[in-house]
Amino acid sequence: MHSIMDPVPKSADALIDMALQEDLGETGDVTSSALFHEEIRTLVLVGKESGILAGIDVFSRVFQRVEPETRMVCSCQDGDEIHPGDAICEITGKAVSLLSAERVALNFLSFLSGVATATRRYVDLAAKHGKAKILDTRKTVPGYRELSKYAVRAGGGENHRIGLYDMILIKDNHIDLAGSIPQAIAAVRRRWNDRYRIEVECRTLGEVEEALDAEVDIIMLDNMALPDMLAAVALTRARLESGPHACTDLDRTVKLEASGNVTLDTVGDISAAGVDFISVGAVTHSAKALDFSLRYRRDDAAEAGGEFG
Repeated sequence: MHSIMDPVPKSADALIDMALQEDLGETGDVTSSALFHEEIRTLVLVGKESGILAGIDVFSRVFQRVEPETRMVCSCQDGDEIHPGDAICEITGKAVSLLSAERVALNFLSFLSGVATATRRYVDLAAKHGKAKILDTRKTVPGYRELSKYAVRAGGGENHRIGLYDMILIKDNHIDLAGSIPQAIAAVRRRWNDRYRIEVECRTLGEVEEALDAEVDIIMLDNMALPDMLAAVALTRARLESGPHACTDLDRTVKLEASGNVTLDTVGDISAAGVDFISVGAVTHSAKALDFSLRYRRDDAAEAGGEFG
């Protein structure tokens, strides 16, 4: 399990280099380099929408990648709620360097803050109606998975598996090709023993029973209607409280994850149904970017009270 306090993934540096190369090419910012030389200026990052901040370290790294002497003073950190007009940080450095880096830096910050903001909306609604935790999925922009999942944590969500390598998830195609849920689980355990947690995607209550019999770690309720989901929760609790698999500590037994077409309109009811997790692909594949602006702070205006030019 990752924490919001984890450092920004190392993959960010490669993405920053790629983005700067894409924007600057071999020649650099031909407009700014014609207008400025060694002049030192200050830009102020200002929020234009309410949301959750994510990616401020990546934002800072972009400027320092262009000019290592650039200085950054921030009053907010990732995970903070921001509002229109909030002054989030000041960036001081050579004018040509600031202008060369600003768009790439804003692109990262807007994208990641959008993911965090979308996640927080789901987290808040789930918490209002139940105890379900919001999970992300692998539906991410190629190359941006680690950063996207970092932003999910900034928004209060949790990460599902990072990739295909760190957890067993037996999905419908696996089951259909293997022949059945018991056969798929048996094959996985023959190959990996207890090395990985095992999650099984279930489409019917009958499949839920099969997964319970196999004592998997997580059961995914795939695209189940709410009545079926409620029945699956009741079935799971009944099986765990009685019979050969009885366990009085439900926090240490099989978990239930709801998945499939979850929206802001439905997440509350799903959480209220009693599942442990709700996975939402939309927080990474469809999040709206959060809007920011970088304003030039005139020295004389700053001395007079910090007005933006």
